[in-house]
Amino acid sequence: MCLKDSYLMLSMLISGHKAPGNDIDVNLQPLINELKDLWENGVEVYDATLKSNFTMRVALIWTTSDLPGLAILSGYGTKGKFGCPPCKIETCSLRLQNDHKTCYMDHHHFLPLDHPWCEDAKAFDGTIEHHHAPKELIGKDVV
Repeated sequence: MCLKDSYLMLSMLISGHKAPGNDIDVNLQPLINELKDLWENGVEVYDATLKSNFTMRVALIWTTSDLPGLAILSGYGTKGKFGCPPCKIETCSLRLQNDHKTCYMDHHHFLPLDHPWCEDAKAFDGTIEHHHAPKELIGKDVV
């Protein structure tokens, strides 16, 4: 029920060249303050089904961003050698010689090991990939 469109709220949309960049915390501060208050104190609401009041608390479940937005919002670097957020320190990157850009390779490891693309070296970068996806970090690993 909580994931139906009628229960979701778009709190902010910042797009294009007018985006605040690293100063996004100024734009987010009022939202953060309100979310903290709604989590700690909640708000009294009426449940029509039970015909009674209850204290509703609010949590931010996830955010949706493009890669540059993710870097600004989370503080995670999305450029350079370790710029792939799902791969983290296990990022397989390749620096292109002619235009000096970084390419992120080796993403077949997110597919099942028997997937046909893992064997298809010709269509990709000439390598056959047979390794597992990076380990998911849990709370104690992040801190």
